[in-house]
Amino acid sequence: MAVFEKLVIANRGEIALRILRACHSMGIKTVAVHSTVDRNLKHVALADEAVCIGPAPGTESYLNVPAIIAATEVTDAVAVHPGYGFLAENADFAERVEKSGFVFIGPRPETIRLMGDKVSAIEAMLDAGVPCVPGSDGALTGDMAENHAIARRIGYPVIIKAAAGGGGRGMRVVHTEAHLSNALQLTQQEAQTTFGDGTIYMEKFLENPRHVEVQVMADQHGNAIHLAERDCSTQRRHQKVIEEAPAPGITPEQRAEIGGVCVEACKRIGYRGAGTFEFLYDGGRFYFIEMNTRIQVEHPVSELITGVDLIKEQIRVAAGEKLSYTQDDIVVRGHAIECRINAEDPETFMPCPGTVNGFHVPGGPGIRVDSHIYDSYTVPPNYDSMIGKLIAHGEDRETAIARMRMALDEMVLNGIKTNIPLHKWLLLDPGFIKGGFNIHYLEKRLKDRASE
Repeated sequence: MAVFEKLVIANRGEIALRILRACHSMGIKTVAVHSTVDRNLKHVALADEAVCIGPAPGTESYLNVPAIIAATEVTDAVAVHPGYGFLAENADFAERVEKSGFVFIGPRPETIRLMGDKVSAIEAMLDAGVPCVPGSDGALTGDMAENHAIARRIGYPVIIKAAAGGGGRGMRVVHTEAHLSNALQLTQQEAQTTFGDGTIYMEKFLENPRHVEVQVMADQHGNAIHLAERDCSTQRRHQKVIEEAPAPGITPEQRAEIGGVCVEACKRIGYRGAGTFEFLYDGGRFYFIEMNTRIQVEHPVSELITGVDLIKEQIRVAAGEKLSYTQDDIVVRGHAIECRINAEDPETFMPCPGTVNGFHVPGGPGIRVDSHIYDSYTVPPNYDSMIGKLIAHGEDRETAIARMRMALDEMVLNGIKTNIPLHKWLLLDPGFIKGGFNIHYLEKRLKDRASE
């Protein structure tokens, strides 16, 4: 018997199709909610039922809470999976789902709220013994003398961050004391305008860190596990381009230590579901920056090295079941790399919506493609430009890289511009091949390439 009879997929694109496949393999009926422009999405055609929830703008459809709740009610569904993005980390939405009598596939609303505010998240992690970046250890006040004293204690350069920020917004680096007061005022104003919350805090700015994150899964019975770490240092403007697991250069001893810390933190805060602890890794040390209380875009690389279906486990845990795995069951096998395929100009990075008029998916050992597009599909201009993910797995990193190169060469996607040429170039880059580079590496290489 299925853990849920029917589930609403409150998302679109590749993650919606990924959730649908997991549900159908578990015997769960699905309801696809969609905007008017998304009526031709693959998962909409494959779902048991489909409900249009509004026009193309996300604010009027995928962010339309009353419409999603209504769709859940009229279809007699019992649970809602938010995927990632849109409402996935919206505590008010999770609360509304549960108060309406449905199951939210994710953490409890109070946990989302706790970890969604960067200040309260850092305070909770410090209490749980998770290593954090040296900083103000809480929100800054209007006392400029105190703020200057904090900055001197931390040591320049420092970074001012919005507590409610994310995605690279609401941050400002300060290199000298002379610029601190102005930076504090500007960041606070930006935080209030952008996020509706002017709370800001301060941290030591690590100049050459890597971005390493730990995947966790926990149930409501006090059990938690980690599924190793991912390296997401290949970034442009704070947006991930390529992810891989495990992170190059991280030893099994380091993995066990930081993973164990994350597991204990999950137990401490009563975490439920899938989550990711994001760290800056510098000088052999991990520094917590935030926790994502949802499934991540890059979850496939963790699945391929551990053999765990994270979406299925999310659903089981939300249904009240115990974890299917103990920590001893989790064994890292091989290496996996994921390339995000975006409908964008590979030189200017401008979005390039349009109609696909030729699409061939690569294959072969260790190759996985998560994508919602198909031949003649029209990529709309209304949403994020990511149209798929190409993932390669091999017995070691060298094999995974070789397989990814072949897959990129095999992949045919005509009619629109994509960033496939960028990925091909990166997979041949000596620095990428070596691995272990910092989060600024890609942008520096792009600048070097532009000047050549």
